[in-house]
Amino acid sequence: MDYVIAQPDDGHIHLRDGLALAHTVPHVARIFRRAVVMPNLNPPVTTLAEALAYRERILKAVPRGLDFEPLMTLYLTDHTDPQEVYRAKRSGQIHGIKLYPAGATTHSDRGVTDLEGMTGVLAMMERMDLPLLIHGEVVDPEVDVFDRERVFIERYLAPLTQRFPGLRLVLEHITTLEAVDFVRSAPKTMAATITAHHLLLNRNALFQGGLRPHHYCLPVLKREIHRQALIQAATSGDPKFFLGTDSAPHAQHRKETSCGCAGVYTAHAALELYAEVFDQQGHLDRLEGFASQYLADFYHLERNTASVALVPNAWQVPAQYALGESNLVPFRAGEAINWSVIKY
Repeated sequence: MDYVIAQPDDGHIHLRDGLALAHTVPHVARIFRRAVVMPNLNPPVTTLAEALAYRERILKAVPRGLDFEPLMTLYLTDHTDPQEVYRAKRSGQIHGIKLYPAGATTHSDRGVTDLEGMTGVLAMMERMDLPLLIHGEVVDPEVDVFDRERVFIERYLAPLTQRFPGLRLVLEHITTLEAVDFVRSAPKTMAATITAHHLLLNRNALFQGGLRPHHYCLPVLKREIHRQALIQAATSGDPKFFLGTDSAPHAQHRKETSCGCAGVYTAHAALELYAEVFDQQGHLDRLEGFASQYLADFYHLERNTASVALVPNAWQVPAQYALGESNLVPFRAGEAINWSVIKY
């Protein structure tokens, strides 16, 4: 039986730049009406002018006949000017500012080193009602990699919600029971995105049959108890949790190396993968809210009016996709996915 929902939005995606856009943009635009585009290019997107130029490059890569809107963000640094925040909000084209703790993930070396020193910028964001999008992990080498999200919440996020009660916050790609509980107990200004791969995999998937570099992501996969907490949150119908793929393309040779990049590529089959989870839980009826409504409401956008249909029709994921002059290995490469999507 087909299942029809409003066209979805992606709350967190990496498209990269240059030649890669010709391959990443069609994948997301195939199904999604809008996507919140991450600014961690190299060099990062730190100003309104850079974001608008990046937006134009993305739009040029949208296949003819598809209606897709990139929702642009800026990259927060120790030197971000509050007036740049003001200009960004006034432009109507910037939908959030991304906080990467310096060294937390791919291209985060120019991220924030002292969150306590960001008072002026955060106060301006609160005043202008521009959301802060948070990669919520500490980079303290003494903290175990599996505890970095929990410790970030305790050390930084909880105090942040107290200091700036009017600041809208998105805790991105949450991975733990503690994150689920914190978001649920936080004020309505707090939301969270959840990825398909964190719903489908626990940390055992990193080592099945040997080291699996294409399952390596940041934040890393966690224990089964945390995966179950994410599934419950995503399928609960709670509007604080919405779809954000964190689809992150890397060339195959940069994943399959002695120091591989973090990121899982799911843009080729994102909605189909989420449908698998919701169907397994008996909650396909709640997928539309998670995928198509809650993000729009949080970001103060109109809900999408076009529709897509999920069809129980299996297909096999290719072993590779092109990525600029290289290629990438997608999630579930060479394996079957049991749902297909038809765009009306």
